[in-house]
Amino acid sequence: MNPVIHPNYPLRELNTFGMPVHAANFCVLADLAELPALLASAAFRHGPVLWLGGGSNLLFTRDYPGLVIKVALKGIRVLADDGDNVLVEAAAGENWHDFVQYTLTQGWSGLENLSLIPGTVGASPIQNIGAYGVEVKDHLAQVVCADLQQAGREVVLDNADCHFAYRDSVFKQALAGRLLVTAVRFRLQRSFRPRIGYGDIQQQLQAMGAGDAPSAQQVSAAVIAIRQSKLPNPAELGNAGSFFKNPVVSQREAGALLARFPALPHYPQPDGSVKLAAGWLIDQAGLKGYRDGDAGVHARQALVLVNYGHASGSQMWALAQKVRDTVRARYGVELEPEPIVL
Repeated sequence: MNPVIHPNYPLRELNTFGMPVHAANFCVLADLAELPALLASAAFRHGPVLWLGGGSNLLFTRDYPGLVIKVALKGIRVLADDGDNVLVEAAAGENWHDFVQYTLTQGWSGLENLSLIPGTVGASPIQNIGAYGVEVKDHLAQVVCADLQQAGREVVLDNADCHFAYRDSVFKQALAGRLLVTAVRFRLQRSFRPRIGYGDIQQQLQAMGAGDAPSAQQVSAAVIAIRQSKLPNPAELGNAGSFFKNPVVSQREAGALLARFPALPHYPQPDGSVKLAAGWLIDQAGLKGYRDGDAGVHARQALVLVNYGHASGSQMWALAQKVRDTVRARYGVELEPEPIVL
């Protein structure tokens, strides 16, 4: 089967910043049977190649000079069910939030804290997405991949093989560019053990009247309410969610910062390091709500950079650099962008 490759293809609707860029070539991969022919195509072989999920973790600063491939693989299936634990597989092109909501309607818990995160299932292990005290690695069993150097041969990685770290994985490091995630397998539970000690979840649950023993659906609803109150909808205001990772520093660095800024939110990590709140650093540096033309720092969540309508990718990136420079000068802390900048 031969995939259809389109030249000079507009990508505005395929990236959540809404950048009006074009790809030299573009195609949609909706059937794995097309992968061998795609890998053999001139557009792929002569590259460069960008695999695209939901376009929610990208900032285009220019037209893309190669082939952009939209991964649109679909399907959800149960692989094992022992009455309490369920092993469920979702194809890479499934919408992440829709998949989370599907698992909750089936009575499976584990992913509720990750509700309303933009993007696709296939992107979730690459970035090791996380929110409100939960990361995708906590419930991930296996990642099914196609080896792009072996004509698409299937490779299955167990959780440990993925070398998960904070917003990181082997897919961004040693195996970057070699493996295409085609499906992800999750181990979920019917017995619910809530994780509600992080952030504003308990307060939101109380406001909802959820009581002391909330359901997974109620936790999900609380997370959705919190995110909607703080984060702009990309369909209404171009953004890529949190633009910066929360920086991780040594205990010594954290101690020195806390001596100067006692209110700085900080979270000790198992390895002895300390995670800091990037949003607080940006806010207290005076940049929350800052705007330069149509490129701005969101007024309710300083971690989010927004396109108010006509900002270019280079203007958004210049704003990101201003934020990084300001935080570095004030706190001596380096902020690392989450999105891929192209």
